[in-house]
Amino acid sequence: MHVILVATQKGGAGKSTLSAHFGALADREGKTLLVDADPQGSLMGWYQSRNAETPLLVQADSNNISGILDAAAAEDVEWVIIDSAPHNAPLMAALMARASVTVVPVRPGPFDLRAAGATLEMARALKAPIACIINAAPPITRENETSIVAEARAFLAGMDAPVLPGQVSQRASFSHALITGQAVSEYEPDGRAAAEISAMWSAVTELARAFPRTKGS
Repeated sequence: MHVILVATQKGGAGKSTLSAHFGALADREGKTLLVDADPQGSLMGWYQSRNAETPLLVQADSNNISGILDAAAAEDVEWVIIDSAPHNAPLMAALMARASVTVVPVRPGPFDLRAAGATLEMARALKAPIACIINAAPPITRENETSIVAEARAFLAGMDAPVLPGQVSQRASFSHALITGQAVSEYEPDGRAAAEISAMWSAVTELARAFPRTKGS
């Protein structure tokens, strides 16, 4: 079982958005469980408007998350994607300890970049595999990333943060898909947004398979 934790200690970075779109892609590869561990419940709101029966979704907190992961492993779930709470460091640390890889979405702005540092420090202390995704970025122009994205990538590199190549751009189709209870790969499968999220998911799955961490499973 591969556990993908989407985490950062700052709200508004796009955790729930990535979790939903990743969940739909994971579901194509095998039995998938989405876990909404954020009290805000954004992922649950998306799920409730969804017509498709999969992936499955459960809500979790610090009291039941361990049991949920154990049950998922026992039921041969292949992918678990967790949308974590941004301001619950103890829960985030516990989830990192069981994750195959922790994905940190980072918007290319000063507050998000600095906030990523705390999440990176936690992961390093736990020796947990981690990867940053530049998220909600200005779209690439003429095959080149914008200067603000290049600056963000350089800032993260200066912190020795592992950053996945490419980016997830700020595109309306991401929001349109979520409003209708879909992922962008379902809403506009041949669009640029779907291509970007698919490329990121492929990179994440490669990391997850290289670092299978499923304690208690």
